[in-house]
Order: sequence, then C-alpha cells, then structure tokens
Amino acid sequence: MSNFRRLITFCFMMVALNSALSFTWATPPNIILVMADDLGWKELGCYGQTKIRTPNIDQMAAEGMRFNQFYAGAPVCAPARCNLMTGKHAGHAYIRSNHEMKELQREVNGVTIYGGQYPLAEEETTIAELLKSKGYTTGCFGKWGLGGAATAGDPLKQGFDRFYGYNCQRNAHNLYPNYLHRDNKPEFLEGNTRGLTGDKFAPQLIADEMLKFVEENHGGPFFAYYPTVLPHLALQAPQEDIDAYIGAWDETPYNGKRYLPHPTPRACYAAMISFVDKQMGRLFKLLKEKGIDDNTIVIFTSDNGPTALNQVDTEFFDSVGQLRDFKGSVYEGGLRVPFIARWPAKIPPGAKSDLIGAHYDILPTLMEVAGAESPSNTDGISVLSELTGNSAAQKKHDFLLWDFAGYGGQIAVRVGNWKGVKRKVGKNPEARIELYNLDSDLSEQNNVAKQHPEVIARLESVIQRERVVPVVEDFRFGTYGTER
Repeated sequence: MSNFRRLITFCFMMVALNSALSFTWATPPNIILVMADDLGWKELGCYGQTKIRTPNIDQMAAEGMRFNQFYAGAPVCAPARCNLMTGKHAGHAYIRSNHEMKELQREVNGVTIYGGQYPLAEEETTIAELLKSKGYTTGCFGKWGLGGAATAGDPLKQGFDRFYGYNCQRNAHNLYPNYLHRDNKPEFLEGNTRGLTGDKFAPQLIADEMLKFVEENHGGPFFAYYPTVLPHLALQAPQEDIDAYIGAWDETPYNGKRYLPHPTPRACYAAMISFVDKQMGRLFKLLKEKGIDDNTIVIFTSDNGPTALNQVDTEFFDSVGQLRDFKGSVYEGGLRVPFIARWPAKIPPGAKSDLIGAHYDILPTLMEVAGAESPSNTDGISVLSELTGNSAAQKKHDFLLWDFAGYGGQIAVRVGNWKGVKRKVGKNPEARIELYNLDSDLSEQNNVAKQHPEVIARLESVIQRERVVPVVEDFRFGTYGTER
C-alpha cells in the first residue's frame, strides 16, 4: 500500500473514531429541561416577538441553536407532558388528553387538595427513571400533570428524587394557591387564598426551589426538569413586573368570566413571559458562578401553543405569526413550539435548524447526552447530531403523528411538507382528512385533498399503522388502526 493510501485510510479511521467518541464526555453533563406552559411559537424575541421582552432567552438562542420546525406532542398540557417524558408519539402514548381525577379530591385543614390528572402507568418509563439509573440526581419543579400524589403517576414514583410545585393542573389555574406539593405532601402557603393576589407568588417559589436544587447538586450529574406554569392563565404576576409594561399600550380590562379578572391584561401577560425570562437569567448566572456552565446542556420549549381565550390578546402580540389556530388544535398554531438548546463548546452559537422534531425526540436526545440507552419502544430520534453541528449524520423522521382525544377528537400527521388533519373524529369516525402543503401554505388555508389522492393514501396508511388503541378507555375515539 502506498504512503498516500495509508494516509487516506488513516484519515478515514480517525474520522470514524471521532464520530464514535464524539458523544462520550469526560464528565457526565448536567441536564436542565425547561418547559413553558401555553407559550406561543412567536412569543419570544428570538422567534420574532417585538412587544414582550425576553433578553435572557434571546441570549440563550444567540449562544446555542434555535429550531424552526419543532412540535409539541399534543396541543394541551397532560398528553404533551406524557409524550415528552416517555418518548412516545400520541398514537402510542398512554395519556392522550387532559382528564382530572376528581374522585381523588379531598379536604385537608379546610383546603381543597385536587386529585391530579389521570396517572401515568407504573410500567411506563420516563426520562427521569432512565437518567437516575445512570447516576443522575433528579428533580422536577413546576407543573407535573401526570398523576396525583400516591398514585402510580406520582413524580416520586416516576424517577424523580425531588418534586416541588403543582401536582394537579386545576390547582395551577391560580398562581397564588393555597398550597403546593413538596414531594408528595401538600405545603400550605400562608397568606394565599387563591385570589388575584396573595403573599406568595407560586412561580417565584418554584423557581427558587429549582435554583436551590441546581446549587445543591452542582457537583453533578443532575437532571433538573423545570415545567414552569407560565404564561398559562389566570393573568397574575408580581406588580413590579406588571408595572414594567403599564402604559405601553391601550388596555381593555378583562372581566373574569372564566378565569380571574385583570385591569391590564396585556401588561400582565407580557409580564408573565418576562418573569420566565428573568428566571432563565438567574439560572445562567448560577451555572457560571458554580463553574458548570460548560458542562450543562439547557433546553427550552413549550408544552403547546398559546391559549385561544380572549383574555390573552394573541392577535396583538402576534403570538403564532402566520400559523393557524391555538392551543387545543392540531393545526400548526396549537402544535408548533419554540425549541432552543444551549451547551457551550458543544452546540455552535447562533445556529438555526429547520430539522423537523417533536417533544418525543427529547428523551432519546438526553439519553445520548448521558451515554444511556433509549427504550426500544421510543418513537423519538435523538437530535444530538444536529445540535452539535453534524447535520450530515442526523437521522430524520419519516412522519410525525398526533392522536388527541380532546376537543372533539383530532388526528394529524406530517410526512415531509404534507400535513393531514382530521377533526371531530369522536362524532364522525370516518371524517375525511384535510391536506395542506406546509411549504407553500404554512397557514393551512388551502385544503388540497381532492387534488392529491395518492398523498392522502400515504397519510392514511401512517394513521392506520401507528394509531394504537389506548389502554385508558377515556382516551378512545374514532376507528383505530391497530390493537396493542
């Protein structure tokens, strides 16, 4: 063999070796996963927001990578959290809609303790369980929504060493609640009455606990899951944060027919999002102070699109841009969400990606970060190659699927730039599929199903193959393709 050929062979061997070792770290990385609640795709400055100030998250995007085509696993809270935690698309997921366990509600010291949502099954495997098996200390701080205390879905039974926050979504409808859960027991908050204001702003307490967890475990490795309750309604924020926006715009008071009233709803909503941004600034400052910034990957996303309720002026804030619809819908505005990842020296700064991804990609991504194996039944694809600048090696989805039992029963599937949508499937199991080309019709206004029967056939075959009958009867609707 000539010296030239030996050199070429050696170079290829080194490339292969570097590829094999590229995700092997000298020290296990810390992992922080932040999920906003009902944050719209365009409600951050780095995604084009012009009225609400989010300098810390914008800086995060400038120092990391921002995805343009990232999707929630479902258009409402509980099923989106299930998709994220278990790495399964909605056609395979255990939880496929919101469902409150009102029969578990009880009274303690004159305070109503809510029962939580339908609990995640014991046999389901979560990100926290997998990371804990790799030696990670795990903590969840915020809104859980996958099962009340003492049920199979209790976060302490799903891999978390610590939990602080709202166990039940209904309790999270007020940001000055009577209580929060500390691990699996209610902690009563003196001075709070579930009114418009109170002595203790729960999102502040939760953020403080998250930061305390990071500080106490900075020797690592740790996994901090921070599903903040903001900017989900009700409209509530510390007055000093609201004052920062008072007078910026004309206001029409909200009368509080469904949630609490507020005299300046625009200022308050903006303040809620800026409050989340402020906590992100505190987090990044702490990581630098503890010397762990370079060895910590931080991911920021939202559980679904923004609320369609009129106390949030989504038109004024241009919350979804040209996307169609809002939370509760499988059109783009209900599903497309921000996704930003930052990891100094690993993720190239200022990068943008058009890779199509979804919540259920987060589990395999974090497993690859931690050097762990993903479960064989995950539907997700690790996006770590994309994040670290190796797009050529990045695997891609053949399809994305949504199976949502709420709001009349909805199904959606995306294959390439084709998006199929079925609505009101609960009453009409044979509902015809609407077809949109997202490349030319991002607003999903032009249904071209009649012109492309061959595409409809492809999308229907995905639905029939991937849509499995849910274990939980309450989540069943329409005609399913396969049995478990």
